[in-house]
Amino acid sequence: MKIIDLEPGDPRLLADLLPVLRELRPHLTDELFQEIHALGHPQGLRFTAAYRDGDGACVGATGWRIVHNTAQVKKLYVDDLVTAAHARSTGVGKALIGHLEEHARAAGCHHLNLDSGTHRTDAHRFYFREGMPIVAFNFDKPLA
Repeated sequence: MKIIDLEPGDPRLLADLLPVLRELRPHLTDELFQEIHALGHPQGLRFTAAYRDGDGACVGATGWRIVHNTAQVKKLYVDDLVTAAHARSTGVGKALIGHLEEHARAAGCHHLNLDSGTHRTDAHRFYFREGMPIVAFNFDKPLA
């Protein structure tokens, strides 16, 4: 597997990463994704893609950023972590988590952190196996 950090303007963001990301975030249009990336990149938003050996298909996508806060001081926060449905349970997620851990350690982060929807029980089992216990609740109030 080849894991590549994609820079702004890289055509693989739309052609390869976004179709996989849409499996988790179906509301993302090309335009909305480009807007979010343009606004988020100066705030630290980065995207990484995992490519399968052999045919070179994109089988995983992650969006992440380095965050400073009072609770965990410095952490790598994972906005999105998705393995293409046809490639689940093949090591893609584990490889992406490992790649993100390397980024976190290199940046001097104290934590690797993510939120996961309460209905995503398969994802939760994966996170537990990767040594990521549930340590907090995330509360949300939609604003009209």
